[in-house]
Amino acid sequence: MTSKDEFFNPRASYHGEPTLGNIIFNANLQEFANRVSLICALETGGQLSAQEAYREIRGLWKKLKESKENLLDSPPTPES
Repeated sequence: MTSKDEFFNPRASYHGEPTLGNIIFNANLQEFANRVSLICALETGGQLSAQEAYREIRGLWKKLKESKENLLDSPPTPES
């Protein structure tokens, strides 16, 4: 790893169907997983209470769910 950002936020290559929605959702999913991992570590280490960790993860989940609905569940718009 060459920087702190790459270390704390690793990215994996996407190997699914290469649509714009799929690629963006995959990036959002990876960010969700990384942030949940950090929140869990903070809670385990006593830096966050269990309630605060739950609230943080729940908020991240809502954002990910909204992202899925906007990117994957809605029909694609025709390109102009």
